[in-house]
Amino acid sequence: MGERVPRHARDDITAVVRLAGANGSPRFDVRCPIMDPAQKLATYDDLLRLPDDVRAEIVDGVVVTTPPPAPEHSRTQRAIGRFIGGPFDDDDGRGGPGGWWIMTEVDVEFSLHRVLRPDVAGWRRERFPEPWGNRPVPVVPDWTCEVLSASKPAHDRVLKRRLYAESGVPFYWIVDPAARTLEALRLDKETGAWIEVGAYDDESVARIAPFEAVELEVGRLFLPRTPDPRPA
Repeated sequence: MGERVPRHARDDITAVVRLAGANGSPRFDVRCPIMDPAQKLATYDDLLRLPDDVRAEIVDGVVVTTPPPAPEHSRTQRAIGRFIGGPFDDDDGRGGPGGWWIMTEVDVEFSLHRVLRPDVAGWRRERFPEPWGNRPVPVVPDWTCEVLSASKPAHDRVLKRRLYAESGVPFYWIVDPAARTLEALRLDKETGAWIEVGAYDDESVARIAPFEAVELEVGRLFLPRTPDPRPA
């Protein structure tokens, strides 16, 4: 999903951001001014200087850009917001289990030089009662979910998996629209390693941590199956 680029140009006070195309290939470079020429690692201030239409994160001091999501990615992301965010956020106090804030694509500051934008993230309200007005969000989520990109699956399966573990995120879901699967992981606090909660296909109906209070029809996260045109 993203491409690492040089943190700063050495011949002037700028950062170079390489924009990625829809297939993950670079399109062109954008130079963005940096306030302090002595600064070596990017911070959120550097993201604020990027053009508004650039989607970017900071991975250990390096600006990483990602292409706009494909329709199937966006649709799955919206479905997660509905089937998880509905009962656990929207219906809080209205018959749902509640107790969570569920948000899509908000910037989260895990550390000064690590600012990530999960596809979907959740915070228990008891831990973070007032998230509003924060940009970036300064509290590590209790749950993150990434929807795999067909062009750069390793970004979520390898890089984000490592970063979320290092940052102490308790639960991580990886949703693959192409394979129509959901993988759920729980962080072992003692070892800092992920433990598999379960792996689910689009026929699964399951109670999946940390949202065991409701049954999730996993298939509803994905595009409807195309009917087989061949005669029976």
